[in-house]
Amino acid sequence: MAKKKIAEPEIDLSASYEDLLGVFAEARTPEDVKALFEDMFTESERRDFTIRWKLMNDLYRHVSQRTIANELHISLCRITRGSRMLKKSDGYVRRLLEKRYDDHYQI
Repeated sequence: MAKKKIAEPEIDLSASYEDLLGVFAEARTPEDVKALFEDMFTESERRDFTIRWKLMNDLYRHVSQRTIANELHISLCRITRGSRMLKKSDGYVRRLLEKRYDDHYQI
């Protein structure tokens, strides 16, 4: 018999989230961002961020989802989320990738 998950009480973290965004915005150099990431996130969490960024780049460059899944050892469901993010015409990540790849890999 499966254990029931105990519901955690709702906590309003919106002020902390806004504060955290400000902390990230204050990081001015790649070295500062790296130090912040290494202090705030575990190696596993940083790896997850890195995988997410790589799969977004690969998707934008039209690497097949199956190739990405095999290379990064991740599920197609995880890749599908990234694909949906890139389909948003006003998405920030999409704009970043458009600049990076000179906008010649349109989705």
